[in-house]
Amino acid sequence: MSISCVIVEDLPVAAEYLRNCCEKSGDIEVLGHFTNVNDAVTFLNDHRVDLIFLDVEMPGDDGFKLLDRIVYSPKVILTTSKTEYAYNAFEYHVTDFLKKPFTYQRFQEAIGKLALQEDTRKKESTDDHIYIKTDGKLVRLNNEEILYIESMGDYVKFVLADKKYVSHNTIKNLEEKINPAVFLKIHRSYIVNMKKVQNIRDNTVVINGLELPISKANRAEVLKRLNVI
Repeated sequence: MSISCVIVEDLPVAAEYLRNCCEKSGDIEVLGHFTNVNDAVTFLNDHRVDLIFLDVEMPGDDGFKLLDRIVYSPKVILTTSKTEYAYNAFEYHVTDFLKKPFTYQRFQEAIGKLALQEDTRKKESTDDHIYIKTDGKLVRLNNEEILYIESMGDYVKFVLADKKYVSHNTIKNLEEKINPAVFLKIHRSYIVNMKKVQNIRDNTVVINGLELPISKANRAEVLKRLNVI
């Protein structure tokens, strides 16, 4: 398993320790180190990575603000000295929570969870439907019916050819649950059924005659999935 990552940490000693752990593992490539959220967001919205090692308390915005501002959903391992952020970690679906100071063995355990999550995702990639809660009931939507999914703040809209459903959820949460062989997040506000894409125009995909934006960070993956050469 080869993993690309960035380290977002304002303490030089802590960042260097994480870098050494990554190098020692032999499986993790560090693409960058950032000491504040703004610089990290700029990089991450132009470059896709598999994993972020994320400190919470830094100058300026805290680490959770970074997760709100990036346009895709890499795996996240929090690194912080305070356990009070454990609930937030759960809310943001982070892979693991490393309390400083942590040992290399504890670091390896966190990386092991990434592999388990990936195995689980692959097993679920054969799912041909999703259940959503809307209007107080559970509704089954077959993958082939869904054209795209649009973020509406704390809600998402599932758009079908002849109807729409609104459910209390988030794009980031859905990205972990839908079939990755069928769907792809193309923008912070859109997940599309790649089988429904009719064509690409500049930085948009066209589905059922509608143009949906592709973010800069997601464009390469969109072209790859569409076998554009």
